[in-house]
Amino acid sequence: MEGYDDHLERAMDETPDIEEGGDRFDVPDADVRQEGNVTVYENFQDTLDVLGRDEERVLKFLQDELGTSAHIDESGRARLTGEFGQRRIDEAIDEYADEFVVCPECGLPDTQLEREQGALLLRCEACGARSATSD
Repeated sequence: MEGYDDHLERAMDETPDIEEGGDRFDVPDADVRQEGNVTVYENFQDTLDVLGRDEERVLKFLQDELGTSAHIDESGRARLTGEFGQRRIDEAIDEYADEFVVCPECGLPDTQLEREQGALLLRCEACGARSATSD
């Protein structure tokens, strides 16, 4: 029969390693440039790497927030129709991170998006919290 210490050790072994420190979730500032009537988000892939989310989901959120159309080009850059400055894109990405990446309970970015009974949930791997998000 297993004792408390055995259960605790097994639980610790199965818990994902969480790095300490707030600087590990540092979304890069948007590197944008104008190309005619299009704003090219040069480091979109770097942003996705930090967010750990699907490019189509993040791009759709940007389109909704900025009220524009967009696509990802062959180099992985986001191309947004219209003129948008770095600050506006950074604000939209911060809003995305607040809603779909950072746990509202513990504030860590160690989350996954899950669909359960049709609802989109944010599940935190650090504290175990689950919270509903908009879809």
